[in-house]
Amino acid sequence: MDKLNAPYLPHTEEDIKEMCSVIGVDSVEDLLCSFPSELLLSEELKLPKGKSEQELKESLTLLSEKNITSAEFASFLGGGSYNHYTPAVVDSVLTKGEFFTAYTPYQPELSQGTLQAIFEYQTYICQLTGTDVSNASLYDGASASAEAVLMAFRRTRRKVALISGGLHPEYTETIETYLGATSVEGSQSSDGQNKDKKIIKTPLSLKSGRTDIKALKSLINKETACVLIQSPNFFGSIEDLFELSRIAHENGALFIVVVTEALSLALLKPPGELGADIVVGEAQSFGCGLNYGGPYLGFMGVKDSMLREMPGRLVGETLDSAGRRSFCLTLATREQHIRRSRATSNICTNQGLLALACTTYLSALGKGGLMRLARLNLSKAEYLKAELTKIKGVEVAFSSPVFNEFTVKITSKLSIKEIQKSLSEEGIFGGLSLGEFYPENKEQEKNLLIAVTEMNSKEEMDSLAGLLEKILKR
Repeated sequence: MDKLNAPYLPHTEEDIKEMCSVIGVDSVEDLLCSFPSELLLSEELKLPKGKSEQELKESLTLLSEKNITSAEFASFLGGGSYNHYTPAVVDSVLTKGEFFTAYTPYQPELSQGTLQAIFEYQTYICQLTGTDVSNASLYDGASASAEAVLMAFRRTRRKVALISGGLHPEYTETIETYLGATSVEGSQSSDGQNKDKKIIKTPLSLKSGRTDIKALKSLINKETACVLIQSPNFFGSIEDLFELSRIAHENGALFIVVVTEALSLALLKPPGELGADIVVGEAQSFGCGLNYGGPYLGFMGVKDSMLREMPGRLVGETLDSAGRRSFCLTLATREQHIRRSRATSNICTNQGLLALACTTYLSALGKGGLMRLARLNLSKAEYLKAELTKIKGVEVAFSSPVFNEFTVKITSKLSIKEIQKSLSEEGIFGGLSLGEFYPENKEQEKNLLIAVTEMNSKEEMDSLAGLLEKILKR
Protein backbone atom coordinates (compact mmCIF):
# COMPACT_ATOMS: atom_id res chain seq x y z
CA MET A 1 0.00 0.00 0.00
CA ASP A 2 1.39 3.40 -0.99
CA LYS A 3 1.13 5.47 2.20
CA LEU A 4 1.81 8.67 0.25
CA ASN A 5 -1.35 8.16 -1.81
CA ALA A 6 -3.41 7.07 1.19
CA PRO A 7 -2.31 9.34 4.06
CA TYR A 8 -5.46 8.70 6.14
CA LEU A 9 -5.26 4.88 6.10
CA PRO A 10 -3.23 3.73 9.11
CA HIS A 11 -2.59 0.07 8.16
CA THR A 12 0.53 -0.99 6.30
CA GLU A 13 0.75 -4.08 4.08
CA GLU A 14 2.51 -5.83 6.95
CA ASP A 15 -0.34 -4.92 9.33
CA ILE A 16 -2.92 -6.32 6.94
CA LYS A 17 -0.99 -9.57 6.39
CA GLU A 18 -0.62 -10.07 10.15
CA MET A 19 -4.35 -9.51 10.78
CA CYS A 20 -5.34 -11.86 7.95
CA SER A 21 -2.99 -14.51 9.31
CA VAL A 22 -4.48 -14.29 12.78
CA ILE A 23 -8.08 -14.70 11.57
CA GLY A 24 -7.16 -17.42 9.07
CA VAL A 25 -7.61 -15.86 5.63
CA ASP A 26 -5.16 -15.07 2.85
CA SER A 27 -6.45 -11.60 1.99
CA VAL A 28 -9.08 -8.99 2.78
CA GLU A 29 -10.98 -10.09 -0.33
CA ASP A 30 -11.54 -13.50 1.26
CA LEU A 31 -13.69 -11.80 3.88
CA LEU A 32 -16.11 -10.76 1.14
CA CYS A 33 -16.78 -14.24 -0.26
CA SER A 34 -20.31 -14.33 1.20
CA PHE A 35 -21.38 -11.37 -0.93
CA PRO A 36 -22.87 -12.04 -4.41
CA SER A 37 -20.24 -11.40 -7.08
CA GLU A 38 -22.44 -8.87 -8.88
CA LEU A 39 -22.29 -6.63 -5.81
CA LEU A 40 -18.49 -6.55 -5.71
CA LEU A 41 -16.41 -4.02 -7.62
CA SER A 42 -14.41 -5.53 -10.44
CA GLU A 43 -12.18 -2.48 -10.89
CA GLU A 44 -10.83 0.39 -8.84
CA LEU A 45 -13.08 3.35 -8.15
CA LYS A 46 -12.23 6.29 -10.36
CA LEU A 47 -11.35 8.67 -7.57
CA PRO A 48 -8.85 11.52 -7.63
CA LYS A 49 -5.56 11.04 -5.84
CA GLY A 50 -5.52 11.69 -2.12
CA LYS A 51 -4.63 15.17 -0.88
CA SER A 52 -2.53 16.37 1.98
CA GLU A 53 -4.22 17.92 5.00
CA GLN A 54 -3.32 21.40 3.77
CA GLU A 55 -4.68 20.75 0.27
CA LEU A 56 -7.83 19.18 1.64
CA LYS A 57 -8.50 22.16 3.93
CA GLU A 58 -8.06 24.56 1.03
CA SER A 59 -10.48 22.56 -1.14
CA LEU A 60 -13.13 22.43 1.59
CA THR A 61 -12.75 26.15 2.27
CA LEU A 62 -13.33 26.97 -1.40
CA LEU A 63 -16.35 24.67 -1.43
CA SER A 64 -17.83 26.23 1.72
CA GLU A 65 -17.48 29.72 0.27
CA LYS A 66 -20.10 28.81 -2.34
CA ASN A 67 -22.73 28.71 0.41
CA ILE A 68 -24.73 31.78 1.38
CA THR A 69 -25.87 31.82 4.98
CA SER A 70 -28.17 33.85 7.21
CA ALA A 71 -25.06 35.64 8.47
CA GLU A 72 -24.74 37.25 5.03
CA PHE A 73 -28.37 37.57 3.92
CA ALA A 74 -31.42 38.82 5.80
CA SER A 75 -33.36 35.60 6.36
CA PHE A 76 -37.13 35.23 6.67
CA LEU A 77 -37.05 31.47 6.27
CA GLY A 78 -38.84 29.22 8.74
CA GLY A 79 -40.93 26.11 8.26
CA GLY A 80 -39.34 24.13 11.08
CA SER A 81 -35.87 25.76 11.22
CA TYR A 82 -35.55 29.16 12.87
CA ASN A 83 -32.75 31.71 12.86
CA HIS A 84 -32.35 32.59 16.54
CA TYR A 85 -29.37 34.07 18.31
CA THR A 86 -27.22 31.64 20.28
CA PRO A 87 -25.46 33.19 23.32
CA ALA A 88 -21.70 32.63 23.49
CA VAL A 89 -22.07 30.72 26.75
CA VAL A 90 -23.71 27.81 24.89
CA ASP A 91 -20.64 26.98 22.80
CA SER A 92 -18.42 27.69 25.79
CA VAL A 93 -20.14 24.93 27.77
CA LEU A 94 -20.51 22.50 24.84
CA THR A 95 -16.82 22.59 23.98
CA LYS A 96 -15.66 21.70 27.48
CA GLY A 97 -13.74 18.43 27.25
CA GLU A 98 -16.06 16.80 29.77
CA PHE A 99 -19.03 17.19 27.40
CA PHE A 100 -17.73 17.62 23.86
CA THR A 101 -18.14 14.15 22.41
CA ALA A 102 -20.41 12.40 19.95
CA TYR A 103 -20.60 9.40 22.27
CA THR A 104 -24.10 8.41 23.24
CA PRO A 105 -24.75 8.98 26.97
CA TYR A 106 -26.81 5.90 27.78
CA GLN A 107 -24.76 3.80 30.17
CA PRO A 108 -25.86 3.58 33.82
CA GLU A 109 -22.37 4.55 34.99
CA LEU A 110 -22.59 8.01 33.40
CA SER A 111 -20.85 10.87 35.13
CA GLN A 112 -22.93 12.92 37.55
CA GLY A 113 -22.33 16.04 35.44
CA THR A 114 -23.87 14.53 32.32
CA LEU A 115 -26.73 12.95 34.26
CA GLN A 116 -27.54 16.25 35.99
CA ALA A 117 -27.51 18.11 32.66
CA ILE A 118 -29.97 15.61 31.18
CA PHE A 119 -32.14 15.74 34.31
CA GLU A 120 -32.32 19.53 34.08
CA TYR A 121 -33.12 19.29 30.36
CA GLN A 122 -36.02 16.95 31.16
CA THR A 123 -37.24 19.39 33.82
CA TYR A 124 -37.22 22.30 31.37
CA ILE A 125 -39.15 20.31 28.76
CA CYS A 126 -41.81 19.38 31.34
CA GLN A 127 -42.16 23.01 32.42
CA LEU A 128 -42.48 24.27 28.85
CA THR A 129 -44.89 21.59 27.62
CA GLY A 130 -47.01 21.24 30.76
CA THR A 131 -46.37 17.49 30.92
CA ASP A 132 -45.32 15.26 33.83
CA VAL A 133 -42.34 13.39 32.38
CA SER A 134 -39.80 13.98 29.63
CA ASN A 135 -37.22 11.62 28.15
CA ALA A 136 -33.55 12.36 27.51
CA SER A 137 -34.28 13.76 24.02
CA LEU A 138 -34.69 12.23 20.55
CA TYR A 139 -33.13 12.69 17.11
CA ASP A 140 -35.34 15.53 15.86
CA GLY A 141 -38.91 16.78 15.73
CA ALA A 142 -39.93 14.53 12.85
CA SER A 143 -38.73 11.27 14.45
CA ALA A 144 -40.15 12.37 17.82
CA SER A 145 -43.55 12.79 16.12
CA ALA A 146 -43.32 9.30 14.65
CA GLU A 147 -42.39 7.85 18.05
CA ALA A 148 -45.45 9.58 19.55
CA VAL A 149 -47.75 7.92 17.00
CA LEU A 150 -46.18 4.53 17.73
CA MET A 151 -46.80 5.16 21.44
CA ALA A 152 -50.45 5.85 20.70
CA PHE A 153 -50.81 2.59 18.77
CA ARG A 154 -49.19 0.62 21.58
CA ARG A 155 -51.28 2.32 24.24
CA THR A 156 -54.70 2.10 22.59
CA ARG A 157 -54.26 -1.03 20.41
CA ARG A 158 -56.15 0.86 17.73
CA LYS A 159 -55.18 1.15 14.10
CA VAL A 160 -55.82 4.67 12.79
CA ALA A 161 -53.97 7.94 13.32
CA LEU A 162 -55.71 11.19 12.37
CA ILE A 163 -53.03 13.68 11.38
CA SER A 164 -53.83 17.31 10.70
CA GLY A 165 -53.10 18.76 7.29
CA GLY A 166 -51.29 21.50 9.21
CA LEU A 167 -48.46 19.15 10.19
CA HIS A 168 -45.13 19.82 8.48
CA PRO A 169 -45.23 17.69 5.27
CA GLU A 170 -41.78 16.24 6.00
CA TYR A 171 -42.94 15.19 9.48
CA THR A 172 -45.91 13.43 7.89
CA GLU A 173 -43.56 11.65 5.50
CA THR A 174 -41.35 10.55 8.41
CA ILE A 175 -44.35 9.15 10.29
CA GLU A 176 -45.43 7.21 7.20
CA THR A 177 -41.92 5.78 6.89
CA TYR A 178 -41.86 4.67 10.53
CA LEU A 179 -45.27 3.01 10.24
CA GLY A 180 -44.33 1.22 7.04
CA ALA A 181 -42.70 -1.70 8.82
CA THR A 182 -44.15 -1.70 12.33
CA SER A 183 -47.26 -3.43 13.60
CA VAL A 184 -49.55 -2.30 16.41
CA GLU A 185 -47.83 -4.61 18.89
CA GLY A 186 -44.45 -3.11 18.08
CA SER A 187 -43.15 -6.03 16.00
CA GLN A 188 -42.65 -6.30 12.28
CA SER A 189 -45.27 -8.11 10.23
CA SER A 190 -44.31 -11.27 8.33
CA ASP A 191 -43.80 -9.50 4.99
CA GLY A 192 -42.04 -6.51 6.54
CA GLN A 193 -44.98 -4.23 5.89
CA ASN A 194 -47.59 -2.75 8.18
CA LYS A 195 -51.00 -3.47 6.71
CA ASP A 196 -53.10 -2.99 9.80
CA LYS A 197 -52.32 0.64 10.58
CA LYS A 198 -53.05 3.71 8.55
CA ILE A 199 -52.87 7.48 8.58
CA ILE A 200 -55.83 9.66 7.69
CA LYS A 201 -55.09 13.31 7.01
CA THR A 202 -57.62 15.79 8.29
CA PRO A 203 -58.10 18.91 6.15
CA LEU A 204 -57.58 22.54 7.12
CA SER A 205 -60.13 25.30 6.97
CA LEU A 206 -59.28 27.42 3.93
CA LYS A 207 -60.33 30.52 5.85
CA SER A 208 -58.61 30.11 9.21
CA GLY A 209 -55.68 27.87 8.27
CA ARG A 210 -56.55 25.67 11.26
CA THR A 211 -57.64 22.05 11.44
CA ASP A 212 -61.22 21.75 10.22
CA ILE A 213 -63.20 20.81 13.35
CA LYS A 214 -66.24 19.62 11.43
CA ALA A 215 -64.14 17.37 9.18
CA LEU A 216 -62.29 15.96 12.18
CA LYS A 217 -65.57 15.03 13.89
CA SER A 218 -66.70 13.18 10.78
CA LEU A 219 -63.45 11.18 10.57
CA ILE A 220 -62.83 10.21 14.19
CA ASN A 221 -64.26 6.93 15.50
CA LYS A 222 -63.56 4.01 17.84
CA GLU A 223 -60.68 2.85 15.63
CA THR A 224 -58.80 6.14 16.08
CA ALA A 225 -55.65 5.73 18.16
CA CYS A 226 -54.66 9.39 18.18
CA VAL A 227 -55.31 12.86 16.85
CA LEU A 228 -52.04 14.62 16.01
CA ILE A 229 -51.96 18.40 15.66
CA GLN A 230 -49.09 20.82 15.06
CA SER A 231 -49.41 24.22 16.75
CA PRO A 232 -48.39 26.72 15.56
CA ASN A 233 -48.92 24.65 12.44
CA PHE A 234 -46.92 24.60 9.21
CA PHE A 235 -48.78 27.67 7.96
CA GLY A 236 -48.11 29.58 11.19
CA SER A 237 -51.66 29.26 12.53
CA ILE A 238 -52.21 28.65 16.24
CA GLU A 239 -54.66 25.76 16.69
CA ASP A 240 -57.57 25.52 19.13
CA LEU A 241 -55.94 22.77 21.19
CA PHE A 242 -58.57 22.68 23.93
CA GLU A 243 -61.41 21.91 21.52
CA LEU A 244 -59.35 19.41 19.52
CA SER A 245 -58.34 17.66 22.74
CA ARG A 246 -61.97 17.39 23.82
CA ILE A 247 -62.95 15.75 20.52
CA ALA A 248 -60.07 13.26 20.72
CA HIS A 249 -60.76 12.24 24.31
CA GLU A 250 -64.52 11.90 23.79
CA ASN A 251 -63.69 9.16 21.29
CA GLY A 252 -61.08 7.44 23.47
CA ALA A 253 -58.15 8.63 21.32
CA LEU A 254 -54.90 10.12 22.57
CA PHE A 255 -54.17 13.74 21.77
CA ILE A 256 -50.67 14.50 20.43
CA VAL A 257 -49.35 18.03 19.93
CA VAL A 258 -46.30 18.76 17.77
CA VAL A 259 -44.35 22.00 18.25
CA THR A 260 -41.70 22.89 15.65
CA GLU A 261 -41.00 26.39 17.00
CA ALA A 262 -40.14 25.66 20.63
CA LEU A 263 -39.93 29.37 21.51
CA SER A 264 -43.71 29.60 21.14
CA LEU A 265 -43.99 27.51 24.33
CA ALA A 266 -42.65 30.49 26.30
CA LEU A 267 -45.73 32.54 25.39
CA LEU A 268 -48.59 30.18 24.57
CA LYS A 269 -50.42 28.08 27.15
CA PRO A 270 -48.61 24.73 27.50
CA PRO A 271 -50.23 21.96 25.41
CA GLY A 272 -50.27 19.66 28.45
CA GLU A 273 -52.56 22.10 30.25
CA LEU A 274 -54.89 22.05 27.25
CA GLY A 275 -55.33 18.29 27.30
CA ALA A 276 -52.38 16.94 25.33
CA ASP A 277 -51.37 13.41 26.33
CA ILE A 278 -48.09 13.60 24.42
CA VAL A 279 -46.18 16.73 23.40
CA VAL A 280 -43.29 16.37 20.97
CA GLY A 281 -41.35 18.68 18.73
CA GLU A 282 -38.15 20.34 17.69
CA ALA A 283 -35.98 22.33 20.12
CA GLN A 284 -33.53 23.63 17.50
CA SER A 285 -34.51 27.18 18.47
CA PHE A 286 -32.93 26.74 21.90
CA GLY A 287 -29.23 27.21 21.23
CA CYS A 288 -28.76 24.67 18.44
CA GLY A 289 -28.37 26.97 15.43
CA LEU A 290 -29.51 26.27 11.88
CA ASN A 291 -26.58 23.94 11.09
CA TYR A 292 -27.63 23.49 7.47
CA GLY A 293 -30.60 21.44 8.64
CA GLY A 294 -29.03 19.33 11.36
CA PRO A 295 -28.20 17.85 13.74
CA TYR A 296 -31.36 18.95 15.52
CA LEU A 297 -33.00 18.12 18.84
CA GLY A 298 -36.26 16.22 19.27
CA PHE A 299 -38.11 16.50 22.57
CA MET A 300 -40.94 14.53 24.16
CA GLY A 301 -43.11 15.09 27.22
CA VAL A 302 -45.95 12.83 28.36
CA LYS A 303 -48.48 12.35 31.12
CA ASP A 304 -47.25 10.37 34.12
CA SER A 305 -49.51 7.44 33.23
CA MET A 306 -47.61 6.97 29.95
CA LEU A 307 -44.14 6.87 31.49
CA ARG A 308 -43.43 3.25 30.59
CA GLU A 309 -44.61 3.72 27.02
CA MET A 310 -41.91 6.30 26.29
CA PRO A 311 -38.99 5.46 23.99
CA GLY A 312 -35.40 6.26 24.87
CA ARG A 313 -34.02 7.00 28.33
CA LEU A 314 -35.00 8.80 31.50
CA VAL A 315 -32.68 10.24 34.14
CA GLY A 316 -33.99 10.41 37.70
CA GLU A 317 -32.95 12.13 40.93
CA THR A 318 -32.12 10.15 44.07
CA LEU A 319 -29.80 10.04 47.09
CA ASP A 320 -26.50 8.22 47.28
CA SER A 321 -25.31 6.05 50.17
CA ALA A 322 -24.18 9.16 52.04
CA GLY A 323 -27.55 10.86 51.65
CA ARG A 324 -26.31 13.32 49.02
CA ARG A 325 -28.39 14.42 46.03
CA SER A 326 -27.41 12.38 43.00
CA PHE A 327 -28.67 11.32 39.59
CA CYS A 328 -29.00 7.97 37.85
CA LEU A 329 -30.29 6.41 34.65
CA THR A 330 -33.74 5.37 35.85
CA LEU A 331 -35.50 4.02 32.78
CA ALA A 332 -34.09 2.65 29.53
CA THR A 333 -36.51 1.05 27.08
CA ARG A 334 -34.02 0.18 24.36
CA GLU A 335 -33.81 -3.37 23.10
CA GLN A 336 -30.15 -3.37 24.26
CA HIS A 337 -31.32 -2.97 27.86
CA ILE A 338 -34.47 -5.09 28.07
CA ARG A 339 -36.11 -7.97 26.20
CA ARG A 340 -36.56 -7.03 22.57
CA SER A 341 -40.25 -7.89 22.69
CA ARG A 342 -40.72 -5.36 25.49
CA ALA A 343 -38.64 -2.58 23.96
CA THR A 344 -40.63 0.53 23.02
CA SER A 345 -37.98 1.88 20.69
CA ASN A 346 -34.84 0.76 18.95
CA ILE A 347 -33.38 4.24 18.67
CA CYS A 348 -29.69 3.90 19.43
CA THR A 349 -28.92 7.42 20.55
CA ASN A 350 -30.28 10.68 21.81
CA GLN A 351 -29.00 14.12 20.97
CA GLY A 352 -27.10 14.45 24.24
CA LEU A 353 -24.81 17.29 23.18
CA LEU A 354 -27.70 19.30 21.74
CA ALA A 355 -29.82 18.63 24.81
CA LEU A 356 -26.96 20.21 26.76
CA ALA A 357 -27.05 23.18 24.37
CA CYS A 358 -30.79 23.53 25.02
CA THR A 359 -30.27 23.33 28.79
CA THR A 360 -27.49 25.93 28.73
CA TYR A 361 -29.55 28.25 26.53
CA LEU A 362 -32.64 28.06 28.75
CA SER A 363 -30.55 28.49 31.90
CA ALA A 364 -28.87 31.57 30.45
CA LEU A 365 -32.12 33.28 29.44
CA GLY A 366 -34.21 32.23 32.40
CA LYS A 367 -38.02 32.32 32.48
CA GLY A 368 -38.26 36.10 32.19
CA GLY A 369 -35.73 36.36 29.39
CA LEU A 370 -37.40 33.62 27.39
CA MET A 371 -40.82 35.27 27.69
CA ARG A 372 -39.40 38.65 26.63
CA LEU A 373 -37.76 36.99 23.63
CA ALA A 374 -41.02 35.30 22.67
CA ARG A 375 -42.91 38.60 22.88
CA LEU A 376 -40.25 40.25 20.74
CA ASN A 377 -40.68 37.57 18.07
CA LEU A 378 -44.45 38.01 18.15
CA SER A 379 -44.32 41.80 17.89
CA LYS A 380 -41.81 41.74 15.02
CA ALA A 381 -43.95 39.24 13.10
CA GLU A 382 -47.06 41.39 13.58
CA TYR A 383 -45.16 44.47 12.43
CA LEU A 384 -43.95 42.83 9.23
CA LYS A 385 -47.36 41.30 8.53
CA ALA A 386 -48.96 44.76 8.78
CA GLU A 387 -46.32 46.29 6.49
CA LEU A 388 -46.63 43.57 3.85
CA THR A 389 -50.41 43.72 3.70
CA LYS A 390 -50.22 47.43 2.83
CA ILE A 391 -48.76 46.35 -0.51
CA LYS A 392 -51.11 45.90 -3.43
CA GLY A 393 -51.04 42.24 -4.44
CA VAL A 394 -50.25 40.90 -0.96
CA GLU A 395 -52.81 39.62 1.53
CA VAL A 396 -52.79 37.50 4.65
CA ALA A 397 -53.73 33.97 3.63
CA PHE A 398 -55.46 32.90 6.88
CA SER A 399 -57.45 34.61 9.63
CA SER A 400 -56.09 32.68 12.63
CA PRO A 401 -53.65 34.15 15.19
CA VAL A 402 -49.94 33.43 14.71
CA PHE A 403 -46.71 33.50 16.70
CA ASN A 404 -43.61 34.47 14.69
CA GLU A 405 -44.55 32.94 11.35
CA PHE A 406 -47.37 33.62 8.92
CA THR A 407 -48.52 32.91 5.38
CA VAL A 408 -49.18 35.61 2.79
CA LYS A 409 -50.85 35.16 -0.57
CA ILE A 410 -49.36 36.89 -3.60
CA THR A 411 -52.11 37.84 -6.04
CA SER A 412 -49.70 39.21 -8.66
CA LYS A 413 -49.04 37.38 -11.91
CA LEU A 414 -45.43 36.91 -10.85
CA SER A 415 -44.60 33.45 -9.53
CA ILE A 416 -43.22 32.93 -6.04
CA LYS A 417 -39.96 31.68 -7.56
CA GLU A 418 -39.55 34.89 -9.55
CA ILE A 419 -40.20 36.95 -6.43
CA GLN A 420 -37.74 34.91 -4.37
CA LYS A 421 -35.07 35.24 -7.05
CA SER A 422 -35.47 39.03 -7.18
CA LEU A 423 -35.27 39.28 -3.39
CA SER A 424 -32.17 37.06 -3.23
CA GLU A 425 -30.43 39.37 -5.69
CA GLU A 426 -30.87 42.07 -3.06
CA GLY A 427 -29.53 39.93 -0.22
CA ILE A 428 -32.82 38.66 1.22
CA PHE A 429 -34.10 35.13 1.75
CA GLY A 430 -37.75 36.03 1.30
CA GLY A 431 -39.59 33.09 2.86
CA LEU A 432 -40.60 29.57 1.84
CA SER A 433 -42.65 28.77 -1.24
CA LEU A 434 -45.49 26.55 -0.02
CA GLY A 435 -46.15 25.36 -3.55
CA GLU A 436 -42.91 23.35 -3.35
CA PHE A 437 -44.31 21.40 -0.39
CA TYR A 438 -47.75 20.89 -1.94
CA PRO A 439 -47.15 20.51 -5.71
CA GLU A 440 -50.58 18.91 -6.15
CA ASN A 441 -52.38 21.84 -4.48
CA LYS A 442 -52.92 24.82 -6.79
CA GLU A 443 -54.08 26.91 -3.81
CA GLN A 444 -50.56 26.89 -2.40
CA GLU A 445 -48.76 28.05 -5.54
CA LYS A 446 -49.17 31.70 -4.56
CA ASN A 447 -48.54 31.27 -0.84
CA LEU A 448 -45.35 32.42 0.86
CA LEU A 449 -44.45 31.37 4.43
CA ILE A 450 -42.54 34.11 6.27
CA ALA A 451 -40.80 33.75 9.64
CA VAL A 452 -39.56 36.63 11.79
CA THR A 453 -37.23 36.30 14.77
CA GLU A 454 -35.17 38.59 17.00
CA MET A 455 -32.45 38.37 14.33
CA ASN A 456 -34.54 40.45 11.89
CA SER A 457 -34.05 44.19 12.42
CA LYS A 458 -36.66 46.81 11.58
CA GLU A 459 -34.42 47.92 8.71
CA GLU A 460 -34.45 44.39 7.26
CA MET A 461 -38.22 44.14 7.55
CA ASP A 462 -38.74 47.54 5.95
CA SER A 463 -36.33 46.56 3.19
CA LEU A 464 -38.27 43.36 2.49
CA ALA A 465 -41.56 45.26 2.30
CA GLY A 466 -40.10 47.99 0.11
CA LEU A 467 -38.42 45.60 -2.31
CA LEU A 468 -41.50 43.38 -2.56
CA GLU A 469 -43.64 46.40 -3.41
CA LYS A 470 -41.21 47.38 -6.20
CA ILE A 471 -41.07 43.83 -7.56
CA LEU A 472 -44.87 43.53 -7.72
CA LYS A 473 -45.15 46.83 -9.59
CA ARG A 474 -43.01 45.57 -12.47
